[in-house]
Amino acid sequence: MGADPVKLGVVASLNRPGGNVTGMYQYYGALGGKRLEFIRELVPSLSVLAVLSNPNNPNAEDHLNDIQLAARASGQRVDVFRARNEEDIDAGFAELARRRANALLVADDPLFGLHREQIVALAARYAVPASYYVREFALAGGLMSYGSSTAVTYLQMGRYVGRILKGEKPSDLPVLQPTNFELVLNLKTARALGLTVPPTLIARADEVIE
Repeated sequence: MGADPVKLGVVASLNRPGGNVTGMYQYYGALGGKRLEFIRELVPSLSVLAVLSNPNNPNAEDHLNDIQLAARASGQRVDVFRARNEEDIDAGFAELARRRANALLVADDPLFGLHREQIVALAARYAVPASYYVREFALAGGLMSYGSSTAVTYLQMGRYVGRILKGEKPSDLPVLQPTNFELVLNLKTARALGLTVPPTLIARADEVIE
């Protein structure tokens, strides 16, 4: 899950989850400040940053707080657009265009992952540079992503399944946290948006899509 499982009461602690639940805390929301740093580096003229968030997600406020804290430190204006369904996503993009937002952070949410193609297409239609939380968005044509690796998460979860099937108790297996985060840049999308990607940012990328 992307939200803090301790804060949500899913487990007692990360080291000793208790009960019958363990897994991986993907740490998506807590990366908002870092994603803001990357989008500001890519769009140095950034004046209004839009954030697309699903208020139905229990992780939403924590994610927004992380972004807004980082934004205040840098004097960055942030406008939040809330979307609970497919229609809200369309309306949110129309509104961010009306408010002249010139960059977008898409918060982590299963709804947005489900409508990944729609969101990437809208970002292209409105010519807004957008940052996402997993590489699948960048592979679909999104500008950039920064987050933990979905592939690594599945691999680690597979290992946990094996250990549980061999008799270990979930309550004794600590909730894992990612140790590696991947920055993915889509240079084709950057060119379509008229953006020049700094060589320093390309050098820090884990994957560059041409």
